[in-house]
Amino acid sequence: MDDHDTTRNYYSDAVGTPSDEAPDILATGHSDIDTLYVSMSKRHPEGYDADYLRWHSLDHRPEQQRLRTLRTSLRVVSTPACRTARAAGCDGYECVDHAMFYFFAGRDAGMKEFYDLAVALNQAGRSPFIMPPVNRGAYTLDGAQAAPRIRTGRDVLPWYPVRGLYLLLEEGAAPPLALPALDGVAGIYHATSFDCDLAGIAAGQKLTLLFLDEDPAATAGTLRPLLEARWAEGTARPLLAAPFHCVVPYEWDRYLP
Repeated sequence: MDDHDTTRNYYSDAVGTPSDEAPDILATGHSDIDTLYVSMSKRHPEGYDADYLRWHSLDHRPEQQRLRTLRTSLRVVSTPACRTARAAGCDGYECVDHAMFYFFAGRDAGMKEFYDLAVALNQAGRSPFIMPPVNRGAYTLDGAQAAPRIRTGRDVLPWYPVRGLYLLLEEGAAPPLALPALDGVAGIYHATSFDCDLAGIAAGQKLTLLFLDEDPAATAGTLRPLLEARWAEGTARPLLAAPFHCVVPYEWDRYLP
């Protein structure tokens, strides 16, 4: 076969030892992410969702990377198929169509830097869009796990290329959701909200974030029986259980509510 034959699949299956099972890999470094900030909003009342995504992706979101404590971010959108695939939505969370996730290293310093930049951008006239907010939450990262099949480790999950996220918000004393051994689920984050001036969510809410590398709505269908069995036990009350697509740069209207 010609070395330049583009039909050849050079990476058909992940090979080798998963990073989380390789001490020498882990010895080279770990992620210092310890805080998540999540902003949830409704669709634009006049249908300007694509315009909003364009502004936020090209102007607002890149500016956040100047913050010393910010490690990365992800923006996701709920499509009609995603909404149909939701397993739960109540207490106002059923209106969530957009969600933005920021991953910080350093809780107090991160929230202060985040606030200071928001004020500065606003004073510079750089915040023209306001989407109808649903809620905002600040969360302490409690744990993470990557599916062994993807080989890359839990430390780098926020940088792993995903098609979307599954956002699970719960109240109650249920133990953390175990990483489902399902196609489409690349990894999982567990976090608990804390009181924060920048957030409307009170301390104690449980957030589970599933990183998805297959179609979000289809993966949600395989997750639903597991979640319903979890809730039937009575120790967790779901507020939102919903799949979302990642925004595709320069294809702002590809995934819309």
